[in-house]
Amino acid sequence: MKLYNTLTRKKSDFKAIKEKEVRMYSCGPTVYSHAHIGNLRAYIISDTLRRMFEHRSYKVIHVMNITDVGHLVGDGSLGEDKLKQTARIEHKSAKEIAKEYERLFLKDIKKIGIKMPSIIARATDHIPQMLNLIESLERRGYLYKAETGIYFDTSKFKDYGNLSGTDFKRLNSSLIGGARIERPSGTRNITDFAVWRFSPEKEKEMVWDSKYGRGFPGWHIECSAISMEYLGNHFDVHTGGVDHIQIHHQNEIAQSEGATGEKFVNFWVHNEFLKVNGSKMSKSLHNTYTIEDLEGMGISPQGYRYFVLTGHYRSIMNMTKEALGNAQRTIASIHSFIERISGYDAEGKPDREFIEEIASLEREFFEWMEDDMNTPEALASLHALISVVNKCHSTGKLSKAGRDAVMATLLKMDSVLGLSFKEHTETKPLAAEPKRLIEEREKARQSGDFKSADEIRQELKERFGIIVEDGKNGSVWRRQ
Repeated sequence: MKLYNTLTRKKSDFKAIKEKEVRMYSCGPTVYSHAHIGNLRAYIISDTLRRMFEHRSYKVIHVMNITDVGHLVGDGSLGEDKLKQTARIEHKSAKEIAKEYERLFLKDIKKIGIKMPSIIARATDHIPQMLNLIESLERRGYLYKAETGIYFDTSKFKDYGNLSGTDFKRLNSSLIGGARIERPSGTRNITDFAVWRFSPEKEKEMVWDSKYGRGFPGWHIECSAISMEYLGNHFDVHTGGVDHIQIHHQNEIAQSEGATGEKFVNFWVHNEFLKVNGSKMSKSLHNTYTIEDLEGMGISPQGYRYFVLTGHYRSIMNMTKEALGNAQRTIASIHSFIERISGYDAEGKPDREFIEEIASLEREFFEWMEDDMNTPEALASLHALISVVNKCHSTGKLSKAGRDAVMATLLKMDSVLGLSFKEHTETKPLAAEPKRLIEEREKARQSGDFKSADEIRQELKERFGIIVEDGKNGSVWRRQ
């Protein structure tokens, strides 16, 4: 299995630190508002990667944090905490805001078929671990005090910038005039970041007492403290969006390796942006969509997941209503195909060439998935399989044994795609009236009364949403 590693900027063979165990961390949401579908692309990708590891019989320990404190508006060094800002606007407590948007986030990821991480860790539940990490950094001489808090001196970490491929001096130079130029008084370098922020005396919520003063943790320190708490100082995989490479993830590496003297993560896996009609998706630009928004447009959560998988995770995707509509129609047709085939019960021996072709397409599918999760090519193998099966079915050569081989392959593919194939393998029983009409139609067809058979077929479609298809081995029905 090959993965592209942002740190090395090349694809390489994946090898776990511990045999048959993968320790994996994903940056979770800041729960101050609804997660938009651009955010959710990252979680679909990390879920697909986890599913691939599990397909290869690894035990996966997957940790994801929930940022419920410490993330400032604009992601810079000055400003207000995002949760506190929303709490002020909505006249609620920051804790109430965090609880509600965490609930909605978990609801959304369940809808789109994402497996729950092994451990979901809230930042506010891990303040002691963060303070311990900060003390380790203090002992090693990485920290200094400024007006607004305790800061990490990035000039003292010799590998700062390696993840983005930019050395410290050039990185600082490139940020002059950028988002980080407005710096708190007393900071030394543009790239320096707070590990602990001071709070004014009047602040009563989301603040903690510490040896450094009353305050709250910086955003970056939580991911290091939480990941190392559950996965150890050195683990296998860290996932996230490309927007985290230059700041958040470089800061994670600096503070983690600075505190322990060990390598932090072996493989950094980053997904690219999702654009909307060619523009960046951003809450500040008011062009974001939620899963609920898509459902209102007639796009199912599985339709969105399918859309995400049509693009390679390291490629920028452009979301349009047309593209989403195409994805929705395609996933509906795949689910319909599964319902039709799973209900096929004709007798007969499977054709050897057919079985071999199905096995070949299964191998091809997983070869693409193991080549840096090439989901577009893997989906092409899935569609090739559907074409082969449809051709076999139309000629009356599909047997029960052939169907079983197809269904087994489809379920293996879906174990990594997460497109809910299994939910469509058990055909729901017909109600009495459509069942009577199907039997009546079959009698008309057998007697040669094709006009009545066609009329009943149309009635079944219009009244009950049931499609009846005739083949050499008899008729089969499916729901629209």
